[in-house]
Amino acid sequence: MTAFLLDWLNLLVRWLHFITGIAWIGSSLYFIWLDNHLQTPRASGDTEKGVGGEVWSVHGGGFYHVQKYKVAPQVLPDMLHWFKWEAYSTWLSGMFLLGLIYFLGAGVYLIDRSVADISAPMAIGVAIATIAGGWIVYDLMCKSPLSSNTKLFAAVLLLLCSVLAWGLCHLFSGRAAYILFGVTLGTIMVANVFFVIIPGQKQMVAAAERGDTPDPAPGISAKLRSVHNTYFTLPVLFVMTSNHYAMTYSSEYNWVILIAISVAGALLRTYFVARHKGTATKLPVILAVALLAVLAAFMVPRSGHGDRMTVNFAQVRDVIAARCTSCHSSAPTHPAFSAAPLGVTFDSDEQILTAAERIYQQTVVTRAMPIGNLTAMTDEERHIINQWFQTLPEIR
Repeated sequence: MTAFLLDWLNLLVRWLHFITGIAWIGSSLYFIWLDNHLQTPRASGDTEKGVGGEVWSVHGGGFYHVQKYKVAPQVLPDMLHWFKWEAYSTWLSGMFLLGLIYFLGAGVYLIDRSVADISAPMAIGVAIATIAGGWIVYDLMCKSPLSSNTKLFAAVLLLLCSVLAWGLCHLFSGRAAYILFGVTLGTIMVANVFFVIIPGQKQMVAAAERGDTPDPAPGISAKLRSVHNTYFTLPVLFVMTSNHYAMTYSSEYNWVILIAISVAGALLRTYFVARHKGTATKLPVILAVALLAVLAAFMVPRSGHGDRMTVNFAQVRDVIAARCTSCHSSAPTHPAFSAAPLGVTFDSDEQILTAAERIYQQTVVTRAMPIGNLTAMTDEERHIINQWFQTLPEIR
């Protein structure tokens, strides 16, 4: 019953996380688009009032006229809309999921003892320290002279992200390493909102309410952090879906794959930001596509049968029974699962034969299963499945 209730909690919070994430990222992308499409106000009176730019748009059967002030209007409106709860709700629901899945189920999802034989408390502590440390290092970078050199800042940030990915992939299961990488970036994004963007906006509002001329510095700093956030967006979105693609996180070179896809995402975002400004070239897209193409070629499974051996189906059935059916059964015996993951069961010979290619892909090609090698499948047992699959037409 506990596993069943946890599954329902997982479903509901994951749904909430997905919904709030759409709201946050959607509004973030919109405001980046808006800033990059602002034009000089046509009415001279608007310029005198302090309007720095405007944009006309049409949507949903109506026309919209949006204006942005250089600093603040002379008189604040009674109703001022803030965009912050989308970010906070996304982070809170995401952290709840991290605790529910990867911390509460550390032995299943967080730790892979073939990667690092560490205890659950140590793994959780390192994970939390990494998330917090990521924000501290990034924030110090932004407050240092490094932030004035965009290209150097990006290069150092890429280097640090590469070190982060390498470290995570050598401490945790591949799946958890990817998620923790995304959580670290996501935490930086939310912390930018909480510690920099919103406080800066509050300072400007407070100054305007007092009738003082607002200091533009907080707004400039907030804009910088907002721009940084938009480049983190696509890498974070990839990580949110990465657990469906074991070929990435289960690879021997999983950290390289993670960084390569993140760079491709940032390049694609670079193109769209420049396109908004009317200064885009196709070079970022070309580089991103080329990088992904090279990565795909690099990841193509290498064919190789290894040492030939005669395998009978009884041997395969014994391996599946010992290493897989505690989870993949109509009545799982593992306490973490109330139902077979993805509904895949191996209770009968027919079910095993029907799922032969899936079994081969997950246990031999990607080595993603058993998850975190929870049941300690040996290389010899993987070799049995490999040899069985290679001769499957003969066996059947």
